[in-house]
Amino acid sequence: MNSYELQKLPMRSEHLAPMEAALLSTAQRFRAVTLLSDAPDSARAARRMAIDVLRDWALPVSADDVALCVSELVGNSIHHAVPDIWLARPGGARRIAVAFRAWPKWLFVEVGDEDSTPPSLPAGEFHDPELSEGLPEALLPDSGRGLAIVQSLADTVWWAPREPGGKSVFCRFGLDTREGTSRCDRAPEAS
Repeated sequence: MNSYELQKLPMRSEHLAPMEAALLSTAQRFRAVTLLSDAPDSARAARRMAIDVLRDWALPVSADDVALCVSELVGNSIHHAVPDIWLARPGGARRIAVAFRAWPKWLFVEVGDEDSTPPSLPAGEFHDPELSEGLPEALLPDSGRGLAIVQSLADTVWWAPREPGGKSVFCRFGLDTREGTSRCDRAPEAS
């Protein structure tokens, strides 16, 4: 079974299960997968799942935006998450949970890992181009760029600790329920 086929299976990692069962029952649609962070196609499988969810559920939201947010969050988990001591398994693979929930007006994306360390956003403001003295790398902070991208694309981003350890990062995307429109092609609202 390849990683894409695994996407269709329910999550089996209890401590990485998305949210509580009571909240799951209120979502109109739900899809989740547990990925292994060491698998070479984990990020690609998560992006593909995002695109498939939007297509299968015919959600009026930018597939590019959702796929990029999922990719950034999964990439952060792959590169930065270190399992909490009580979740670490010698020789065991690190797991990443990816879940999608849809309600009539929102799509929620959850990416959970086994590290309870809060995600880090860029410290301070981006630098003034005039102060970089011709060094473009001075314009961007050393870390947190991925989360800055996620914050700019999603309507809301937050994180929460998990029981008995780890964390989940959530994104909410508003769905434009007007016939035949999506967030990318509707006219900007007047201020």
